[in-house]
Amino acid sequence: MTGKQINVALIGNPNTGKTSVFNQLTGLNQKVGNYPGITVEKKEGICKLPRGLKAHILDLPGTYSLNASSLDENVVIELLLNKNDKDYPDVAVVVSDVENLKRNLLLFTQIKDLGIPTILVINMADRMERKGISLDIDALEERLNTSIALVSARKNMGIDKLKELIINYRNISTTPCVNASVIDPDYFDSLRKAFPKQSLYKLWLVITQDVNFGNINRNELSKNSSFSTKPVSELKRLQQKETIHRYQFINGVLKETLTVNAHAAKDLRSRLDRVLTHKVWGYVIFFGILLLIFQAIYDWSSYPMDLIDSTFASLSEMAKTNLPEGVFTNLISEGILPGLGGIVIFIPQIAFLFLFISILEETGYMSRVVFLMDRIMRRFGLSGKSVVPLVSGTACAIPAVMATRNIENWKERLITILVVPFTTCSARLPVYLIIIALVIPDDTFLGFNLQGLMLMFLYLLGFGTAIVSAWILNSILKIKTKSYFVIEMPNYKLPMLKNIGINVVEKTKSFVLGAGKIILAISIILWVLASYGPGDNFNKAEEIVRDNYTEQTAPENAELEQEIASYKLKHSYIGIMGRGIEPVVAPLGYDWKIGIAIISSFAAREVFVGTLATIYSVGSDEEETIKNRMAAETNPVLGGPLFTLASGVSLLLFYAFAMQCMSTLAIVQKETNSWKWPTLQLIIMSVFAYVVALIAFQVLK
Repeated sequence: MTGKQINVALIGNPNTGKTSVFNQLTGLNQKVGNYPGITVEKKEGICKLPRGLKAHILDLPGTYSLNASSLDENVVIELLLNKNDKDYPDVAVVVSDVENLKRNLLLFTQIKDLGIPTILVINMADRMERKGISLDIDALEERLNTSIALVSARKNMGIDKLKELIINYRNISTTPCVNASVIDPDYFDSLRKAFPKQSLYKLWLVITQDVNFGNINRNELSKNSSFSTKPVSELKRLQQKETIHRYQFINGVLKETLTVNAHAAKDLRSRLDRVLTHKVWGYVIFFGILLLIFQAIYDWSSYPMDLIDSTFASLSEMAKTNLPEGVFTNLISEGILPGLGGIVIFIPQIAFLFLFISILEETGYMSRVVFLMDRIMRRFGLSGKSVVPLVSGTACAIPAVMATRNIENWKERLITILVVPFTTCSARLPVYLIIIALVIPDDTFLGFNLQGLMLMFLYLLGFGTAIVSAWILNSILKIKTKSYFVIEMPNYKLPMLKNIGINVVEKTKSFVLGAGKIILAISIILWVLASYGPGDNFNKAEEIVRDNYTEQTAPENAELEQEIASYKLKHSYIGIMGRGIEPVVAPLGYDWKIGIAIISSFAAREVFVGTLATIYSVGSDEEETIKNRMAAETNPVLGGPLFTLASGVSLLLFYAFAMQCMSTLAIVQKETNSWKWPTLQLIIMSVFAYVVALIAFQVLK
């Protein structure tokens, strides 16, 4: 087996600590993508094992059983049925929670029936003594016909034992521990006779789940004359019988191997839940947490941001000074470096945002937020499950739209998809931060930073607009539906620093690399358009500007050079394009440069700052930060500073409501299988954003 890479499927219920185990096995040696052809997240990594071996670890979506009710769960089943898939596991590792072992073992017994070597991981072993839990591991291994690793991912206990079990997976019995065919012996006998060479339980999953097993699907089964399938209602009844039969077995096993000393007193979790999910105090506490988060984002990140800002300004100046004069040097100093600086500067704040979100998720509080917000959601025609995409939309609208796959009801899912882009994603954050820094005073009110309060207001505005839009859509879309909201409340726990660290690094890296590629490409294009232009107005700019002055009125050299650069920029290709769209954006308080930035940011919202950084850097010899250059801009129509409270608020509101993200439109098209909905999204959100921004500027100016 030397040199062979072992395929490992990590499977488990939600909230069992599966991600913690995955992080302990793989560390930072992991990546996130999508399954081919579908928008379901695929998380995989490499684990170095003893004896020079490696394991490819695939972290499958959380599932309660193989009786799938969502696309995420279907992904798990189809992989476990398809031996030809490159990710088909040599060994399945089922992660369970020591406090919910009974529920977790249902999935374990089903996977064992598939004939795959299956290791049972019992996680959170560090809580056993405190919770009065004792386990007879040897007896449990014997009854379940498997190998067990008792681990604590939090304290890195038992991980080495798990790695040894993975290496020796061939020694694990593949004999099922439950005979599912006893629920209807005659039916299963006829199924066995019709397909004698196939796995009986895999055939049963094909019949009940409408998934493919090799070349066999429901249609193939129905064509077999020696076998007649049952109506769907009867199959559902048999599924229930199977579940009952499995739990009878599990109860018998745990009766012999598990001992729990129940605590008479109310535990900490109950007391915390009473406060954190209270119909009044729950919302007050959540609002207070948000307030603290946004204050911290501004206060903690100001120092590294100032350092990054000045560093990139210095790098641009160094490139101009030390590199030989020419087009390439100008491209680096005026195009690439300012463009990249426009996104790198926001790494501290984005990292802090992901840090706080990770802490809320790790502690178990985020599930309470989802439960709390369900009370509001139902009044606006949404399921409580819609809160998950809306909350995750604060990171990025794309995975948030993908997360709606868990909503079974089509109307609720469609409404959620359509309103998710209103929630403030991390791509809007760079736009908000630079504009807020320009137009909102860095003062305090009742001890709170005004800029932090403004940022929180924009987040709440986006969430509120999504809710109101959902209510409107629920009234317009006349589809009668009925759904129920069920969510598991995980135990409260101290956050794992390793999990938080990996999550922050991976998400920040994904954001920066994804945005960086787009920004770099657009920065180069914009620099070219800003550095060249047609006709004498551009080519003879120096002569034209100098001719406008007499010898007595000529400004200082630096000032004259700046005027020449400004004149050339105005008559460059990008200047001509910008002045062409200026009449459209001028009523909002913007100049042509902001107009160009708005159009280019349709590729990705965060490109807005990179675009302005590139435009303002062209021809500039001064070691100035982008913030200073933007603050010095004047309004071509009204005079005075371009970025005032009126134009700043107008711009903030435009980005709060506009659909400035082509990737989100593409994902909406894929999820709805129609261009109708993303087209309506683009038109309605853009018009709404323009009108609101127009009113705001005209009122405030």
